[in-house]
Amino acid sequence: MRTRAAAVLALAGLAGAAMAQDAGAPMSAIPWLSDSVATPQAVPGGEDGLPRVDEPAVTPGAPIATVTVTTLGGTRPDAIGILPPSVTGLPGDLWGQSRPEDIARRFRELPDETLPAISALAYRLLLAELDPPVMETAENGAAIFLARVDKLLELGALDQAEALLERAGPQSPEVFRRWFDVTLLIGEEDKLCEVLSDTPELSPTYQARIFCLARMGDWDGAALLLGTGSVLGLIPEDDADLFARFLDPDLFEEEPPLPLPDQPTPLTFRMFEAIGQAIPTNSLPVAFAQADLRANIGWKARVEAGERLARTGAVSDNQLVGLYTERRAAASGGVWTRVEALQTLEAALEAEDREAIAAALPPLWNSLSAARVEVQIAHVLGADLAGLGLPGEAGRIAFRMGLLSPDYEAVAMAGLPEAAGPLDRVLAGVARGQVEGLTSTEARAQAVIDGFAAEGPPARLADLINGDRLGEAILRAMALFSDGAPGDLDQITDALALFRAVGLEETARRAALEYLVLDRNG
Repeated sequence: MRTRAAAVLALAGLAGAAMAQDAGAPMSAIPWLSDSVATPQAVPGGEDGLPRVDEPAVTPGAPIATVTVTTLGGTRPDAIGILPPSVTGLPGDLWGQSRPEDIARRFRELPDETLPAISALAYRLLLAELDPPVMETAENGAAIFLARVDKLLELGALDQAEALLERAGPQSPEVFRRWFDVTLLIGEEDKLCEVLSDTPELSPTYQARIFCLARMGDWDGAALLLGTGSVLGLIPEDDADLFARFLDPDLFEEEPPLPLPDQPTPLTFRMFEAIGQAIPTNSLPVAFAQADLRANIGWKARVEAGERLARTGAVSDNQLVGLYTERRAAASGGVWTRVEALQTLEAALEAEDREAIAAALPPLWNSLSAARVEVQIAHVLGADLAGLGLPGEAGRIAFRMGLLSPDYEAVAMAGLPEAAGPLDRVLAGVARGQVEGLTSTEARAQAVIDGFAAEGPPARLADLINGDRLGEAILRAMALFSDGAPGDLDQITDALALFRAVGLEETARRAALEYLVLDRNG
């Protein structure tokens, strides 16, 4: 195999450098998608009696052209989801009279990192089984589906994105190229290579075919294809050099390493990893951090990846705690500060040593705040800590961590800590959903109180609700809350008023508590 491959690669090297690949790649909402399949040419895309949402408890997200997508196995793509209404509490006709392009745009405009309560609502919408909008047509029948998948990719929620893509099936090139990249980043690409082999109408690119032939053990076929693609100018010179080293590394033992790309695709990322030049993920989009969660990756890299993904809701709270407590830290500073602080607290909790718990809590809170993962740890430990009745500053931190947990209302009902201040009284009222008589000299707290005291939806969102565009109004309120966190208090008030008006009480309370306790932008 090596001799034949070397001859073909030599031919490719002579002829390939002078020829360039067609630059007419399709546009995508995700600029780093691999060009794994040929796709169709992109075309320009175009109150009272309020509906209510029966919301269950929350538990542990550039303008482009619209792509033309084929019907996926007879299924209407925008109806695809993995969470039924019985789980989400969302009405099936949530999108109502909204235009698919408007919903897709609002999904794309959601921030990737926001408060966990807003992020949790985003995931419910992204994964929900919902009826397509009344105004959906054959031309825009996958706009919402692709926007949801793209937002999941931007959040690094690859398992959830794969579940949606698998339900859609591989018949559409735009679906397949996303699915292919997801499997590359989580290390399960073999099944998609089999799909490429069994579905030739997907028109895989040379790079994808070469990669899959090698993965399936056909090294000679991969080398021949590389030579052919290079001679025909269908493989860029950089890709040809990379694939050549992948297929026959012995030829390049004395050569210097290839320069690392600034914006690798998932396929390029995996190829550099395969030739021993792994690209660090800390400066890449958060989806690439999923590759660092694999068992063969070092612990520090896995913890750092876990933190990045936890901030977007793509890693569960218990998974992050598991990463922090996997073993004893062998160093200090940076991520190890959080590892050691959490392990110290857990040891004190196990020993039921109240003094040790009170001493461990402030440094843990400070270290978690530095990484913006306070809520994720509070979800796991907050209620237990709040129930200990700790003194002083530790007691106030424990109380606030309890308010950030799923048991926030029970924590508030149990009473204030001994070191409670004016803000804690507001927090307790918000946690109970009872703000009557509460006022605050702190502008942020008063904005929250005003949102809870409002009757009905705010004027800026009322037209959407009256126009049977409830889902669009919710997405708009989510954006208002995130955009308003740095200081536009009217947006905070209006977003909370909308959540409560349409029955998203759980989201309103938890978002308000996080906004006030964390006191950070977004």
